[in-house]
Amino acid sequence: MLRTRITLVVVAATLLAVVVSVVSSYRGVTGMVADQFDRALVDRADAVAAVLDAGRVPDERPDTAEQLLLPDGTVRPLSPGRAALPVPPGALDVARSGEGRLTAETAVGDRTFGVLVLGRGEGHGALVVSQDYAEAERMDQEFLGRISWTTAGSAAACAALSWLLIGRILRPMRRLARAAERISSTQDLGTALPAAGHDEVGRLTLAFEVMLDALRRSREAQQRLVQNASHELRTPLTSVRGSAELLQRARGRLAPEDEEKILGTLVAESVALDGLVRELVELATDRQADEDPVPLDLAAAAEDCADRFRRRTGRVITVVTVGTAGTAGTAGTAGAGPDLDGAAVVLARPRALHRCIDNLLANAVKFSPGDTPVAVLVETASPGPERGGTASPGPEPGGTGSRGRARPGVPSVRLVVRDHGPGIGPEERDAVFDRFYRGAGTQSTPGSGLGLAIVHDLVTADRGTVFAGTGPGGGAEVGFTLPRAVPAPRRG
Repeated sequence: MLRTRITLVVVAATLLAVVVSVVSSYRGVTGMVADQFDRALVDRADAVAAVLDAGRVPDERPDTAEQLLLPDGTVRPLSPGRAALPVPPGALDVARSGEGRLTAETAVGDRTFGVLVLGRGEGHGALVVSQDYAEAERMDQEFLGRISWTTAGSAAACAALSWLLIGRILRPMRRLARAAERISSTQDLGTALPAAGHDEVGRLTLAFEVMLDALRRSREAQQRLVQNASHELRTPLTSVRGSAELLQRARGRLAPEDEEKILGTLVAESVALDGLVRELVELATDRQADEDPVPLDLAAAAEDCADRFRRRTGRVITVVTVGTAGTAGTAGTAGAGPDLDGAAVVLARPRALHRCIDNLLANAVKFSPGDTPVAVLVETASPGPERGGTASPGPEPGGTGSRGRARPGVPSVRLVVRDHGPGIGPEERDAVFDRFYRGAGTQSTPGSGLGLAIVHDLVTADRGTVFAGTGPGGGAEVGFTLPRAVPAPRRG
């Protein structure tokens, strides 16, 4: 459990800090106590030597023992009734010379004595003063005992306090975990999440809220797609079923021209059904999602798509590139690598970009008279606000409506497809990008109503915008804006 692991880490860190502090303190205290005992031993030895020089007998102390060590090795205690203590090695040399001093330790049973041997002059031997270390050992043991109990108590208090505080800190996370488990078990994306604070857990809660909101929108869009798809599929399926039932009931009794008409209806509805299913799959799966955006010459891509439609339909389709100053230029060369210094180079996915241009050209060819030209205009846009830059609150007459998520201040490139058809009214400029939308007067025109919806989804996925409206000379004006591919700064 996370709470237990964090508590153990806190307690372990606290114990480590306490142990380091205790060890440092213990070493310092023991050194101070040892120095203090050594100074006391020296002071006692000097005091006893002065008393002996004065011809008196020193006072007895319970923690010390004084004795004389003669040059011949004889030990004579200065306190009557006390047993002689063993002298350390080297003490006899000091006694024979009568000069110098020697500090050592000696053990008698389970007791330890500090010994100071002090020379009393030539021929007078040495003074041996011993001090019992029992008091020092008692202080040492008492210090260790107190420190051990203090450390254990501190660790227990730290563990309890850490457990309580960490539990309080992790309480929002536990609430968030319970909410996530409830959502996982009930599939209810409307489950309320706990209130978000201003810390890391609060940011995590906000991230979960954003994720849930995206999932809710995705589920709603999926449900709308299923409902719209079932509605749109019902029409061709009903037509196919009716034609098939009519052929089944007639069983060869229909006139050849009627039978041919019914079979033609079956083929046409099957083709429409196939196209609708294909575009539904395209819209639902986004097959271009595995592509990465790369720098692409938008003018060259437009010329490539226009050339295919010229060969396929025989229509006149022109591609014109307009720079920031409004000067017209020729279209880019298809197949050539993009010049990153060129103004018409965009950052987009290749197959997605070609699919968008194909859909716009297919709409222009479909909804305009066959003897009229179709124009494709590629123009750079300034970093400031422009058509298609951000969603406008409402299109003005003769203008365009736009949708998307372009970033203000980012250089971009626009592609516009203009035709000479009926145009797009102000009330339809946003709706044409909805799935399955069919404008007034286009209900009988073949199509699924998904072409511009696919353009919208693909362009916005590449951080672009889409727009639609009526061109300056009438007819529809539909297109998109994509961010420019900014070249890397040159070195040198």
